[in-house]
Amino acid sequence: MSHTPSIRTRTLFTAAACIAAIAARAATPDVTTALSWRLLGPFRAGWSTVAVGNPAQPDTFYFGAAGGGVWKTTDAGATWHPVFDSVNSANIGALAVAPGDANVLYAGTGQVTSRYDITSGDGVYKSTDAGKSWQHVGLDSTGAIGSIAVDPRDANTVLVAALGHVFGSNAERGVFRSADGGKTWAKTLFVDDATGAVDIAVDPGNPDVVFASVWRVRYWPWLHYFMSEESAQSGVYKSADAGRTWKRVAGGGWPDGKFGRIGLAAAHAGGATRVYAAVSSGDAGGLYRSDDGGANWQYVNKDKGLANGYFAQLTVAPDDADTVFVMNRSISRCDKGGSHCVIFKGSPGGDDYHQMWINPQRSNHMIVASDQGTAVSVNGGATWSDWYNQPTGQFYHLAADNRFPYWVYSGQQDNGTAGVATRSNYGALGFRDWHPVGADERDYDIPDPQDPDIVYGSGLGGRLSRWDARTGEVQNVTPWPVSSYGQRPTDFKYRYSWITPIAVSPLAPYPLYQGAQMLFRSLDHGSTWTAISPDLSAKRPDAKNCAGDLAPPAARDCGYGVIWSIGLSPRDNDEIWIGTDDGLIQRTRDGGAHWDNVTPKNIPAWAKVATVDVSASTPGSIYAAIDNHRQDDFSPHVLRTRDNGKTWSEADKGLPAHSFVDVVRADPVQPGLL
Repeated sequence: MSHTPSIRTRTLFTAAACIAAIAARAATPDVTTALSWRLLGPFRAGWSTVAVGNPAQPDTFYFGAAGGGVWKTTDAGATWHPVFDSVNSANIGALAVAPGDANVLYAGTGQVTSRYDITSGDGVYKSTDAGKSWQHVGLDSTGAIGSIAVDPRDANTVLVAALGHVFGSNAERGVFRSADGGKTWAKTLFVDDATGAVDIAVDPGNPDVVFASVWRVRYWPWLHYFMSEESAQSGVYKSADAGRTWKRVAGGGWPDGKFGRIGLAAAHAGGATRVYAAVSSGDAGGLYRSDDGGANWQYVNKDKGLANGYFAQLTVAPDDADTVFVMNRSISRCDKGGSHCVIFKGSPGGDDYHQMWINPQRSNHMIVASDQGTAVSVNGGATWSDWYNQPTGQFYHLAADNRFPYWVYSGQQDNGTAGVATRSNYGALGFRDWHPVGADERDYDIPDPQDPDIVYGSGLGGRLSRWDARTGEVQNVTPWPVSSYGQRPTDFKYRYSWITPIAVSPLAPYPLYQGAQMLFRSLDHGSTWTAISPDLSAKRPDAKNCAGDLAPPAARDCGYGVIWSIGLSPRDNDEIWIGTDDGLIQRTRDGGAHWDNVTPKNIPAWAKVATVDVSASTPGSIYAAIDNHRQDDFSPHVLRTRDNGKTWSEADKGLPAHSFVDVVRADPVQPGLL
């Protein structure tokens, strides 16, 4: 993940296969230039953020993935192929096909959903040949783009809703308009440097009438507690001149107060503009409708669950303006002007839906984007295409076992776990060569060093499982089944985050470790545990006033930090290094009896120590990847010590300037090779 991503993330478990082939050899130029990537799969779709289609070619659709670029099908989802691999960004927030020229596509990069593992983008890309090639057309610093609308009268006139940086303030946010296909842009709607635009809706019968929603949202470095996402700056604006000028919507039944994310959809009914708004706003939240272009509003559905920071997209049925589809954990079909809702689509084949597109010329042709990928229906939703044909999964951490051929393991975002073989007996890797390995949908999955049929998997809020391939049994071996995720850490004895770090030593007796704010160790495969450290975060025992929305220094003092990474020595089980997400590096050399704070002075508070790696070839050498993007710093930071933490130096010269580093590893054989 990076502000300007430089690695294509659609291929899932590829790195391990290539790295293992050269681990014991010098990385000469001849060797590195001969390397190539190969896909290990699995073909199980990941998070799809946006989906659209070509009205004139009813079997042609596109989707954008959270970490896999843009994909295209010409057979209604039976097969998909990537069309964005030549582009320097992989994370798609918005996608639009020009209504007047289906060869023209616009893609906006950067995600807008309210969570902490979203990635930032580098602006807008355009294709004029139906996705065969792409050109970057600006808005580099917008960070996250939530919606793109193309004028049906002119494919070169386009509106972009830019949310901006979610971890900091920036001026390149709001609604941008281009009349020359992206050569130049005018910022036509701007509230302030902390409030961006998230959605755009155009009246299909009168494209001069446009609505945009703005959202003031800011995320903080800690992951325990979601801050408020509602403010008086958020709201809805209307334009009567195709997005050149805007006026805030107020009165006429529109609610007062603070707003969170607002989703919009427009239709043309009875010669007037009809607009729906899914509003996140405390007791006033729900679904609103205006039948006169936003002058007057009706509160048609008081279901507060119809809008939040993760779901808010709306789609009006093109053949019935009284029916609107609402994206949420399932898709709701709300008829009678939005007042009556029933579930239209859920699992299997998807949950956490983010967008739905319906062909305006053939309303039985539709496509949906969800956390389980993309599905197409050509019969009005009676049946859907498969989601086991898209290698777009997002994987958190990689681990490999010691058998031959070796297997690779990881947790997939919102889709469970996976173990996949690196070589197949069937000619190509397929469904026979991968399977789930228990555990949750995220975090670590690590095989036991002695027995590859045992896999340890961590999950949200401290959960830890032990999976046995021989029996299929998944046993809960959590040290203490108490989680503070989503709650105030001061309310719990043990604190965990979105990621629960675990590690297994390669040395007998192969201890298993798990991190909260302290470090736990098990010597019997997770059956029993011992705490081997005090609180290793930056929490201060004298901290006060720890309730409410805290500023970063107060949150750090109050104990919102936790262990994020565990580095084990390949030579000595008594040497353990840990990194916290609030900016500390700590070390023990006696198995946890004593701990030393060896944090370099140049690590900012709340900079996440993403990985700590102890060199196998050079005693005393340790490498740390410092990820500070949660404070809007996307520069690469790698630190190195050669004297066991007494002194540190920077080791990131030559890395891309705007790509933060999440993992650094030292080659186990050749000194100096990272």
